[in-house]
Amino acid sequence: MPPSPDDIHSVTEAYLSRHPDEREALTTLFAALAGAEDPTSRKTFPAHVTCSAIVVNSDQRVLHIVHRASGELLAPGGHNEPDDRDLRGAALRELHEETGIPRSAVIPFPGFEDTPLDIDVHVIDANPAKGEPQHQHVDFRWVFRLREEHAVTLQEEEVGGYEWRSFAQAASPTVRSKLSLLI
Repeated sequence: MPPSPDDIHSVTEAYLSRHPDEREALTTLFAALAGAEDPTSRKTFPAHVTCSAIVVNSDQRVLHIVHRASGELLAPGGHNEPDDRDLRGAALRELHEETGIPRSAVIPFPGFEDTPLDIDVHVIDANPAKGEPQHQHVDFRWVFRLREEHAVTLQEEEVGGYEWRSFAQAASPTVRSKLSLLI
């Protein structure tokens, strides 16, 4: 059973206790949580929740993948599935699916076991082939430390490559600034 709106709201409030200045930026999320539709379903419009894994290796570098659909360099992540029980678990499932890195190879950064590093709201272009209008993803970005080196095995249908980047070169400016505070 996917995370409930109440569960998502609790995670969001824990996040906002660290970043109270971001409450207004999350109005889209609060509207989705108040709606009648499942906020974790990819068919919920105009916005739904997604989850990503920010993975940091022993060299303080961050894993990025080339997402084939967008052509962008992003953290591994994506849509929730009906069997995902919590948001962090959805990020870990996506990490494994897209990169082959198992849950056992990563651990949450201390202090981020139940709270994401970042929550980002961004626009996704319409995709007529999938019957999807332009909409927004509310991406819960969970931060993990790679505790054991592990080969990256890409999910070739969705992922076209990967890079380990320094914190200063992280693709997301908000992740970049928040990572710099961790180390």
